[in-house]
Amino acid sequence: MIKRRGITIALIVLCQSSQALVTGGIALFLPLIRGDLGLSFAQGGTLAAASTFTYALMQVPVGVLADRTDTRKMFLFGLLGVNVLALGFALIDSYGWLLANQAVSGVLRSMAFAPGLVLISRQFDSGKQATAMGLYVAGGFSSSIVLNLVGPLLVGPLGWQGVFVLCAGLGVVVLIAYWLVGNNGTDAGARKQPPLRELPKLLRHPIVAVTSVIQFVRLAATHGVVMWLPSFVVVEKGYSIQTAGLLVALGAALTAPSNIMGGYVADRTGRPLAVVGVSLTIVAASLVGLVLADSLPMIIAMVAVNSIVIQLYFGPLFAIPIQYLGRSVAGAISGFGNFWANLGGFTAVWALGALKDATGAFDAGFLLLTGLCVVGVVAVLVVRRIPVPGQQMDSTPSK
Repeated sequence: MIKRRGITIALIVLCQSSQALVTGGIALFLPLIRGDLGLSFAQGGTLAAASTFTYALMQVPVGVLADRTDTRKMFLFGLLGVNVLALGFALIDSYGWLLANQAVSGVLRSMAFAPGLVLISRQFDSGKQATAMGLYVAGGFSSSIVLNLVGPLLVGPLGWQGVFVLCAGLGVVVLIAYWLVGNNGTDAGARKQPPLRELPKLLRHPIVAVTSVIQFVRLAATHGVVMWLPSFVVVEKGYSIQTAGLLVALGAALTAPSNIMGGYVADRTGRPLAVVGVSLTIVAASLVGLVLADSLPMIIAMVAVNSIVIQLYFGPLFAIPIQYLGRSVAGAISGFGNFWANLGGFTAVWALGALKDATGAFDAGFLLLTGLCVVGVVAVLVVRRIPVPGQQMDSTPSK
């Protein structure tokens, strides 16, 4: 039983990472895609953000369904669709159709996130939920390491289209493995789901509202840096796409374990808000450092610092509202939080491209993300004033 649980956890993480190969491929190869299609920076940003926008819109309905339907089937169907559309992305040469492809991909990708969080949370007990969620997202960054190390080597013989075909094929293979071997898990801590008419009241709860502000900031900073870092390195700093790939791979290599570490620290100390607040502060400092960087070693240093903390607080942030409201509504509140997160990601990806077109540099965009991080820190201070039912949020657990 324990062995199968470990296999199930590994397959859930690998399945989730397959969609990260697609979004990561667009970011890495955006300079080449723009060149082939003759796109402006704003158009490139819109192409990259299209799936994020539709993905965001679907988060709440999918989250509610994840609490009430067969979560495993939703997870598998959504990721199968994402990988099929990745194959289509490689075969289309029209900007309009690529935009439509990514919009539909976002809808299907939304069917993987909240259901996947629910699936992996069922494999852990209630005291390790931040660890579970940190582990879930770590898979995406692990696949990004492979993509950014191997992708620039394969793009010569295969082209960026061939790399997308390869990624889609690998994603389907992993999905088949989970379909054959994985299980739904159990949720001993779950209560009966509240009726749908109570959903608006649930989403208006102060903890959901304030953590949604932090979610907006979280993915704005993450997507803004991840999507435009290759273009920043290649177009603005004049380095090769291989250098950009190595930088992104370095970032992913540092981010992947930090997801797990952030959840572990939050669970062990009982101080998830401290993890969130410290992380946001360091992210802001690293963004200022990127603006000031005038050499490759300085860029590497800032990317490294940013990558260590950019997702360190993912698990703790998703675990906080569940700590208040319970695991029976984990899908709905995770979906709502991720809606605002992806709205932030969409806004940041588009805004950084538009600001690059308007100013000729990425400085204004990175400073905009810095300001958002400051807003996030203020929101953390607000959350500290909302007591957890029956306990104190940041009190050290008794031994």
